[in-house]
Amino acid sequence: MLDVASLDRVSRGWRGPILAAVVALLAVLPGLVALPPLDRDESRFAEASAQMLETGDFVSPKFQETPRFKKPAGIYWLQAAAVRVFSHVEDRQIWAYRIPSLLGAMMAAAACAWGAAAFARPGSAFLAGALLGSTFLLSTEGAVAATDAVLAGSVTLAMASLGRLYFAARDGPAAGRLAKILFWLAVTLSIAVKGPIGPMIVVLTLAALAIWDRKAGWIRSLGWGWGAILILAVIGPWAMAITVASDGAFWSGAVGGDLASKLAGGDDGHGAPPGFHMLLAPLLMFPATFLLPAAAVIAWRGRSEPAIRFALCWLIPAWLVFEATPTKLAHYPLPLYGAVAWLMARSLAEPADRAPQPIVRGVGAALMMVAAIAFAAIGPIAVGRLNGGVSMPVALAAAALYLAAGAAGAGLLSKDEAVKAALWAGALAILAHGLIAGVVAPSLKPLWLSSRAAKALEAAGASPRQGVVPGPVAVVGYEEPSLVFLLGADTELGDADDGADAIADGRPVIVESRQLPAFRLALARQGLDVQRIGEGAGLDYSNNAHDMLLMFLRDKHKGPP
Repeated sequence: MLDVASLDRVSRGWRGPILAAVVALLAVLPGLVALPPLDRDESRFAEASAQMLETGDFVSPKFQETPRFKKPAGIYWLQAAAVRVFSHVEDRQIWAYRIPSLLGAMMAAAACAWGAAAFARPGSAFLAGALLGSTFLLSTEGAVAATDAVLAGSVTLAMASLGRLYFAARDGPAAGRLAKILFWLAVTLSIAVKGPIGPMIVVLTLAALAIWDRKAGWIRSLGWGWGAILILAVIGPWAMAITVASDGAFWSGAVGGDLASKLAGGDDGHGAPPGFHMLLAPLLMFPATFLLPAAAVIAWRGRSEPAIRFALCWLIPAWLVFEATPTKLAHYPLPLYGAVAWLMARSLAEPADRAPQPIVRGVGAALMMVAAIAFAAIGPIAVGRLNGGVSMPVALAAAALYLAAGAAGAGLLSKDEAVKAALWAGALAILAHGLIAGVVAPSLKPLWLSSRAAKALEAAGASPRQGVVPGPVAVVGYEEPSLVFLLGADTELGDADDGADAIADGRPVIVESRQLPAFRLALARQGLDVQRIGEGAGLDYSNNAHDMLLMFLRDKHKGPP
């Protein structure tokens, strides 16, 4: 029987965290490479990072002329650095902007395994990192150029370091100075990319541990003095610069606007009742879903153990905060998933006479199959509705792999072979997710209107970057950030009159069909004629609208000179 001990040899030392990072890499890579730019947040982040490189202003992130006063500048710096190293800003290759998210997902998986190695045998520690690295939520966020995978990586590293320091204070293995250094570096990174979320999780964990243990002497030795100096040295200069550059508007926008609106109500229509995150967890933690009931049993049974106590203090207080916050997005609890992975891995290490009871395994198997069926349905339904069956064989193959992952997890768990279930379910789910994110989703052409419009301009020789026609491109009636990212910061988002002015200047125009009558009237007022050079129809999934984009150039053979 394959068990945790069987994995010890290949997972010993740094091999366990490295292998866990490789699992995350394999789970993320297909989507990172293949998916076109996403609306809306990803393209806003990427465009702001591109504009930093183009303007040399690394203090005030902007989307076109609009300041991005919601998050600190750390994620834009990371994306700009990735583009500088791996690509060119004028190429607008979205995969380069996603590299920090990939590294964040890999860091989360590796840190989860490294932290678990302080209290668990090597095979169990590797499984903790691999379970986290293969989850649907982390592998999806790792392929998106936004803050969430980097935040998950930094928080998981901070908590793994803090856990090692806590275990050392409870007669566990010595943590050493490295754990303190990594802790403060990770906290600093979390602040740089998403402000107070990382410190909030740390403070809640420390408070819960102090209350539960009724002693907190070890907390005083974390190096608060030089840790604060490190944070101020990294964040302080930018904080002062953005305060001056924005005349204080950054803080009123980030705190008084973005944060306050999330705490006051469902910001941007993302409100949900308490329990939302718990309801989604069996789906978002797939393919580790089958271990959720066992993790809950272990959490209760072993709550006096330092490792389990730490995991619960990491998980529960912050989770309650996310559930209580009116604004809820599915990725909010991702920095807490490492604690769940620790509990899952701990359940896999239980001896046979203390393994979860059949009813617990049965609940886990049922949750696993429900999640597998849900994921299996996504590809064929999407292809059937959006693509006319062009990618149906691949979608069906992905569905079969999802169902196989569910069956492997549920079936092997019922035979009390949980470790084998985790390995088989993880491998099959990664393959399925790779087909969906790397093949099926990119082939759903109606979803990628912006990419198709940009390619149509190039195919017609009408992209300003080709040097044949002047720029910028004018866009009438369609304002998705992905199109701005692909065409450049100077893209003109305007009305019908702006489009007619662009035609008069010899510039290309993209018009959403609902605005076509107004555009024709504006052309008539200026005595202009146009030629259509391309078109494309599809679904604007940001607002669930079916759009038709039409591309025009001035007809040089008609109209006034």
